Amino acid sequence: MKRESNTYSWLLLLAMFFWGTGWSALKILTENLSMDVIIFWRFLLMSLAFLPILYFFKVPIRLNFSAIKFIFASSVLNISFMMSSFYGIKYGLAGAGSIIITSLSPLMTFLLTLILFKNRVSNTQTFGIFLGIIGGVIILNLEDLGLFFDGSNIYFLLCALIWAGVTLLSQHSQVHIHPIHYSFIISLIATVFSFFYGYSSGFSVVFSQDSRFWSALLYLAIFGQTIGTTIFFVASGKLGSERTSSFMFLVPVFALFSSWLILDEAMQIHIVIGGAISMFAVYFINKH
Repeated sequence: MKRESNTYSWLLLLAMFFWGTGWSALKILTENLSMDVIIFWRFLLMSLAFLPILYFFKVPIRLNFSAIKFIFASSVLNISFMMSSFYGIKYGLAGAGSIIITSLSPLMTFLLTLILFKNRVSNTQTFGIFLGIIGGVIILNLEDLGLFFDGSNIYFLLCALIWAGVTLLSQHSQVHIHPIHYSFIISLIATVFSFFYGYSSGFSVVFSQDSRFWSALLYLAIFGQTIGTTIFFVASGKLGSERTSSFMFLVPVFALFSSWLILDEAMQIHIVIGGAISMFAVYFINKH
């Protein structure tokens, strides 16, 4: 059991790397095209990327009413998350978005778990949760709380709340449906929805984009979405939503490094300190 837990921990570390670097990819995508076009292609490529994964596992898809309820709820939340993150990243910074979402989402998941399921959480895990928040605040270097609630940050706060709901749904859905099927069907529904929603925007405009755009789109859809999200969903069923969501504290570290390397966004000493504190938060939350 401990070996399995360690395996999922390493996989989650990889997933967080994909998510963190995906923020820089998303920033590149928002430079020239509208939200409708990007969301459609993002979900379409994600759905296509699932086909070889489905073939590899060869697990028959079985749906019942309970599974459909989870899928529908998660589809709505996933689309809402994509729309909120798009507007947030379009008008804000890739690094700031990753910090706000990944610092607050584990806390919101933690609180929702306590309220809805009355799960017991140790003092060590509670300490880790608040340590992660402190790390996020230090990374963000908040000097004016009023500025925090202005503009793009509102979208990022909404993303954090939405993703807390997604995490809980993914954990409890695995009683009714395999997590890979769960991820694939959600992606498929989102593709169909975004097609009808954004059809008038002209999807063919992506074919006039350069290699930088396509590299970002393929990376985000395949690694950031298909592989990263599937690992997260699988791990949430194995490790629990609290432990799994705690790994999100590591996303800012990867996001800020990639945004510095790719987008030339400034990296400062408070970012390094806050990132180190966030890493310790993951350790305490996962300590038994």
